[in-house]
Amino acid sequence: MIIDNLFLAFGEVFALNNLMLMAIGVLAGLIAGSIPGFTITMAVVLALPFTFGMSPIEGLSTMLGVYVGGLTGGMFASILIGVPGTPSSIATTFDGFPMSRNGRPGLALGIGLWASFFGGLISAVVLVFLAPTLAAIGLEFGPWDYFMLVLFALTIAASLSSGAMIKGLIAGVVGLLIASIGEDRVNGAARFTFDFDALGAGFAFLPVLIGLFAFSQLLTDMSDSEAAKKPMIAGHQAAVRMQHRESIIEIFKHWGALIRSAFIGLFVGLLPAAGSSISNILAYDQTKKASKTPEAFGTGTPPGLISSEASNNATAGGALIMMMALGIPGDAVTAVMLGALTIHNIAPSPTFITSQPILAYGIMVAYFLANFMTLALTSGALRGFLLVTRIPLYILGVVILLYCAIGVFTLNNTTFDIWTLLAFGILGFVMVKNGFPLTPMVLGVVLGPLAELNFARAVSTSDDYSLFFTRPWALFFIVMALFSAFFPLYQNAVKSGKNWARYYGVAFMGCAGLPLLLMEGWFRTGLGSVMIVLSVLLFLKKRREAA
Repeated sequence: MIIDNLFLAFGEVFALNNLMLMAIGVLAGLIAGSIPGFTITMAVVLALPFTFGMSPIEGLSTMLGVYVGGLTGGMFASILIGVPGTPSSIATTFDGFPMSRNGRPGLALGIGLWASFFGGLISAVVLVFLAPTLAAIGLEFGPWDYFMLVLFALTIAASLSSGAMIKGLIAGVVGLLIASIGEDRVNGAARFTFDFDALGAGFAFLPVLIGLFAFSQLLTDMSDSEAAKKPMIAGHQAAVRMQHRESIIEIFKHWGALIRSAFIGLFVGLLPAAGSSISNILAYDQTKKASKTPEAFGTGTPPGLISSEASNNATAGGALIMMMALGIPGDAVTAVMLGALTIHNIAPSPTFITSQPILAYGIMVAYFLANFMTLALTSGALRGFLLVTRIPLYILGVVILLYCAIGVFTLNNTTFDIWTLLAFGILGFVMVKNGFPLTPMVLGVVLGPLAELNFARAVSTSDDYSLFFTRPWALFFIVMALFSAFFPLYQNAVKSGKNWARYYGVAFMGCAGLPLLLMEGWFRTGLGSVMIVLSVLLFLKKRREAA
């Protein structure tokens, strides 16, 4: 059945007209993603009116081209100038920019491109064959589970700030306070507005993000007037040629990081409203924790770059699963696509794949094809993107700031967002100068509203607070949050030879197995049982070895 539907969908997607529209969409996405301030969602929204006169498969193929192109395009600014083109490429700056500044921009771009490609392919294969089953998992989540998921994600703020954990926690709390400014999303009451009308709706996330990452970076670079007169990357043009062969070799050397990050991105994509802005940081964190050389992260190591780019592209597959199978948008972009389907009187639901097989599998084929198109078009247009690095920094900085200002202004058509950008840029500059990491603060701003909303939904649904700890998925995320938070202590304990560190992995296996044992379905129950039994056996073995 799947093969027959795929064969029919191929005929629709590979029509010449559809291929041309997809190519235009991919180019538009690459351009939008590479400009700091322009998000993928904005690009897809701008593309939406052009799809009104198209057939459903043409319109969705075009928007998928913008979507996939934008996810990959975000890496250009992240790698070349250290400014995330989109929130989905925040973690790309951690190692992509240092690698570029260390004289290897061609390798950094190659790794980013091929990691995006492979991550997208893995996600596309899962999307085709496992969509109904994986969508059912997301349907099991209640607000208690979602709140605990956000709590788990917030623990990353501490682990990402190893060496400055207290400052990282302070930055995270400041982010949560910023997220609480404005109208209460549940009761509608104004909070921390100080009778200033512009604060009634709170700070928009995009100006805050661009200010913290873009403007503060520009202020840091411009503080050295001599360095600002020089190009960002010195050397001959040949030195920044994309190194395909070396990049593929690096990716295959770190295939574990690629596979793990792709599935993290896929899983996060299944969660409504989570999106690639979270998955790239989650994947980076887990890759760092799994690495034997975590101290190398942040200095230009390939696994860090691979994890970010593989996960953010794979997130699109998970988001599409939720949209098609359940009618629930996995992120803002798929929400726009959902609206596009509604315009054509098509409402995705659990019966969508069976009632509209050609369209459903056409979306899957288009997503698959968009990854190949992005790979081809990016390689061809790369030289033009790399020329940007030859421009003196002070000129590039002015252009970037102008683009950022235009981008945040077009979001709500208000100058307040521009002032927000400037204010948070100065705040970010001061924080960096004093050793405070910016990422925990951004995470607090992103995740604060999600945590608040789902907590309010949970307590309004039931006054039984034990549900936060007894529901299997909530318990699973509590376990993940605790072990994630204590992971830096575990790493220090390993280095100092503490005895309890021998049991950390065993304890994690047993604790993670318990909520799986409580879940419905023979597979998860069986998997949980096996994990608990194995943890007990390994614990006894380690005790005998230690005796």
